[in-house]
Amino acid sequence: MPGDYWRVTISPPARRAAALVTGGSSGIGLALARCLARDRHELVIVARREPALAAAAAELRDLGAAGVTTIPADLSRREEIQRLLATLHASALDITMLVNNAGFGISGPFADARLDQALELIDTNVTALTHLTRALLPPMCRLGAGRILNVASTAAFQPGPFMAVYYASKAYVLSFSEAIAEELRGTGVTVTTLCPGPTATGFAARAAVGESRLFRRGVVLSAAQVAEAGYHGMLKGERLVVPGAGNRLITQAGRLAPRGLVTRVMRRLNEHRSPPPSPPEPPATG
Repeated sequence: MPGDYWRVTISPPARRAAALVTGGSSGIGLALARCLARDRHELVIVARREPALAAAAAELRDLGAAGVTTIPADLSRREEIQRLLATLHASALDITMLVNNAGFGISGPFADARLDQALELIDTNVTALTHLTRALLPPMCRLGAGRILNVASTAAFQPGPFMAVYYASKAYVLSFSEAIAEELRGTGVTVTTLCPGPTATGFAARAAVGESRLFRRGVVLSAAQVAEAGYHGMLKGERLVVPGAGNRLITQAGRLAPRGLVTRVMRRLNEHRSPPPSPPEPPATG
């Protein structure tokens, strides 16, 4: 037909596989993003601070990332999680690797804690991780392939007096991740929980625990060491990664020792030599 000569067929843009890293502008999150960039993955990095995101994106491109998309978002706010997911849905990216790393800690007696800050910690460490996993897991299952890395802590293995809400949030991450890892057995999708001990990042300063015995006397690994262990564990589909022989020994001892004794030991490790400074306002998540 004459009109056929003028018809133009527009193909939809080709979709690309990508890895999403929350809290990806600093610390362990940035170190994990570097591992992904070196292997030429397309990246989406999420954090609260736009300047830090821009600097991280430039570095990751130089390292070889196939592409880097930055999305500033405060993951303690559910409307911003929805905005993040809407941005991903509108893009040409399929998230086949999810790294839930964003989080923060607070310290001090729970009776003195600011309730708004404690709830913000739960929203970031627990709710956002659950929300993103639920939203991005079904497409991985339909594809029959995918990797999820949830960053918990050695804090997940015991109660933590003077960091009660933080320790409880990481216990949730570990239990949740181990449960869905079993649910997904045989699907091609794996869930790995990374449980680092004390790590040289900005976490200790933000949580005001730099003067605790845990950080002053324990072995402190670098963010790069933790990230390498977690990244390779994720690629191999391991369910649990605890970097550092000392940390692995401590977590096993914590499982075997009487619960009351473990809690008293953790109280001693988390206590400060002097009262902790007032927590920063607001707490950073990446």
